[in-house]
Amino acid sequence: MAATLKEAPIALKKNFLTALKEAMFEEMSRNSDMICMGEDIGILGGAFGVTEGLQKEFGANRVLDMPISEAAIVGTAVGAALNGKTCMVEMQFIDFISCGFDQIVNMMATYHYRTAGEVNLPVVVRGPAGAYGGGALYHSQMNEAWFAHSPGLKVVCPSTPYDAKGLMKASLRDGNPVIFYEIKQLYRERKIEEELPIDDYIVPLGKAAVRREGKDLTYVTYGQNVYHCLEAADKLAEQGISAEVIDIRTLVPLDEETILKSLAKTNHVVVVNEAPMTCGFAGEIVARVSDIGFEYLDAPPLRVTRMDTPVPWAKPLELHVLPSVEKIVNAGLRVVKF
Repeated sequence: MAATLKEAPIALKKNFLTALKEAMFEEMSRNSDMICMGEDIGILGGAFGVTEGLQKEFGANRVLDMPISEAAIVGTAVGAALNGKTCMVEMQFIDFISCGFDQIVNMMATYHYRTAGEVNLPVVVRGPAGAYGGGALYHSQMNEAWFAHSPGLKVVCPSTPYDAKGLMKASLRDGNPVIFYEIKQLYRERKIEEELPIDDYIVPLGKAAVRREGKDLTYVTYGQNVYHCLEAADKLAEQGISAEVIDIRTLVPLDEETILKSLAKTNHVVVVNEAPMTCGFAGEIVARVSDIGFEYLDAPPLRVTRMDTPVPWAKPLELHVLPSVEKIVNAGLRVVKF
């Protein structure tokens, strides 16, 4: 009987949530000083299942179910980090990170500076964020500008499974406090599933990704709006307009070089995010483009953001206040035809 060749293992595509879970399992295995803490992250495995199985694998002394007090959770993480631990802190919803705000911005963000660089706090505060899912005003926020405004914090928001895993691993190894936004609408989105490398890898903080090449217009965005911008670019292509889409991936540090390189080519820019317009991070990108890339601009930069209102529950109203493909297309047409 002829011998048969052994079939090669099939690489399964992973979703956003599984990518995050893999990152945590691998980093917990790699770093015996890493601990995780949050509300219901142990026995329950987190509200969305991101930490499912962690406590069973690593024990209740490393994966801690905490009281319902974000201030206490973050404060405990600061204390643990001061004593040599790497801490992953989950906010059950990123909306409630405000309850731990004082510990984050007045303690965690400042320790490295107040000790003249002698102390680092390796703490990652992560949680589900974003709208478009009918979560209404208490479960739909994007409040990343609060923390981008606080020196000493790094701010991350991936849009793909590959980046979710690579950026999480990079954040946990960084040695500095990181606020990590996970777009919950992407957790189990099958359309964005992808094969992940078997070998260990990280995605460097502070490096943007060009998701689509173009020559007439630059969209700068992050999170779920990356996919809205890609769809808008498809629609503009039907009208003969070539749009480039840049996913900044990390807000702090911001990859200005990639943005300016694209702007030097296209001379037009639209910035898209789903946080409110007033004092939002889209305005920061527009300001930097105007400050250091003014000579490249053939038209004023534009923003497409959420309206300055809480996110409504009713779906038609939710979609009305948030960025949409139509709004992004119209902004692109406006700036190119200026």
